[in-house]
Amino acid sequence: MEFFRIKKSIPFMRHALVFNIISGVTFLLAVFFLVTRGLHLSIEFTGGTVIEAPFKQAVDLGQIRTAISTAGFKDATVTTFGTSRDVQIRLPLVIKEGGTQNDAMEAQKKSVLATLLPLGLDYDEKAIADNPAANKMKVEFVGSQVGKELAADGAMALLFVCLGIMAYLAVRFEWRFAVATIIANLHDIVIILGFFAFFQWEFSLPVLAAVLAILGYSVNESVVVFDRAREIFRGALRVIHARAHRVFKHLHVFRARPFQAVD
Repeated sequence: MEFFRIKKSIPFMRHALVFNIISGVTFLLAVFFLVTRGLHLSIEFTGGTVIEAPFKQAVDLGQIRTAISTAGFKDATVTTFGTSRDVQIRLPLVIKEGGTQNDAMEAQKKSVLATLLPLGLDYDEKAIADNPAANKMKVEFVGSQVGKELAADGAMALLFVCLGIMAYLAVRFEWRFAVATIIANLHDIVIILGFFAFFQWEFSLPVLAAVLAILGYSVNESVVVFDRAREIFRGALRVIHARAHRVFKHLHVFRARPFQAVD
């Protein structure tokens, strides 16, 4: 099924040198920013506090972000979940010298409570003291060790995906196609990560999943392209073999002519 039929042939290869230069420069810049600036990892990788705060009515996320930033939490992430009245706040945990994780979490919780109560936070301290089940606010901590394990698992997932792609393409086509695909796909992934490093966008687990999805779509395109290339190569080989047979046939005729002349 074709939704768009392009009748005109676009001469991409005519400008191959220009495209290769742009691609190479972009790739080198991406590697440079990854090395010098690095990725802005989310708290899933670095560790931090996750606060789920219910409000009495729908809230303005921009107002909450401003209030949280004014309270001193510069790298906080504020999003809604479930309904427009439920807000999730992610804070990088800052442990003071001589303090503990529990102390830091409790200090963050108190500061966030004091900041959000004027904005309509659904939190009644007296009612919660009488009935702890009435507390709808949740505070969770993601340790840095868990974050390191997630980062290592993510890197291993990317590595195994690349190895699986190479094995599949090597069996389906040729090992040269497998190497070319990995180089092309890693080129795309590195450039994407370079943009995240340059703009310091937050790199979280959903972003990692999106990167793996892009890798999968790239592999799908590579399989389609290489399948077509294999058909073209086979057709070209048949033409070459036919021409070679014709040439050898004529050479045989030419070789017989001197003997016919002698006769």
